[in-house]
Amino acid sequence: MRTLILSLACSLLFIPTFLTIATQSQENTSSSQAGNDSPVEGTVVSSTRNTLVVRGDDNEYHLFTYDRNSVRATGLVQGARVRVTAGDPDENGTRAASNVTVLEAKGTTSDRSAQAAPVPPKVREVESDIRREARRWHAGVRLGQAFDPELFLFGVQSQMGPIFHPRVVFRPNAEFAFGEVTDLVAINLEATYRFSAANRRNNWTPYVGAGPALIFIHQNFEQGRNIDFGNFDYETGFNVLAGVQHRRGMFVELKTSLYSGPAPKLRMIFGYNF
Repeated sequence: MRTLILSLACSLLFIPTFLTIATQSQENTSSSQAGNDSPVEGTVVSSTRNTLVVRGDDNEYHLFTYDRNSVRATGLVQGARVRVTAGDPDENGTRAASNVTVLEAKGTTSDRSAQAAPVPPKVREVESDIRREARRWHAGVRLGQAFDPELFLFGVQSQMGPIFHPRVVFRPNAEFAFGEVTDLVAINLEATYRFSAANRRNNWTPYVGAGPALIFIHQNFEQGRNIDFGNFDYETGFNVLAGVQHRRGMFVELKTSLYSGPAPKLRMIFGYNF
């Protein structure tokens, strides 16, 4: 029964992971085939370090993000008239801008009055999600179930980055687990690699990770009223993990600890990054 439950858990996690990777591969292929031949001209509604919202001449709102190869223009103030060259939109309608050119610094009177119209809530919502995800530091919480031995766990974590690479983040965390015989405290110094950058993501993005673990284990068994068999142990292990994370911060992952003695062989964890 336990094996069946673990198999189902693995399937539920990795099937959407592979589907997401396949979807992204198709998007990358179509983007490379189409190229950046879809310029948009319009008025700047808002501009941040990570996002640009433009009201186009088609009277539609367009949300753009930047990557390392983007050519940004100076003078991207509200009301300026710009031309933006970008790739194909993702599932949220967001496009990665490759080149932004300012056509008119202040914009015409009609441009300024048009840009004053309310921005659709969906555009504001996605823009807010992108800015939130692009922050370099997050705090989070986690809880889950460990198997072999069976333990209930909860913990806290921090996410910092990107470091060394736009898709790599450092994610140290502490886990506290309790069971009938075994109690555990683990300090995990993990790093994760996401399969898309923070500024251009689907709603769910898969990731993999690894890192050392400092594990403190207490095992206790009581027999009768006065007999107590207890053992305290310390292990240095190595964690390997895989999961998926939502744009708004929720994540689910599977993790195993190698070279860690009596520590759980598998952990299924749900969490949230604020």
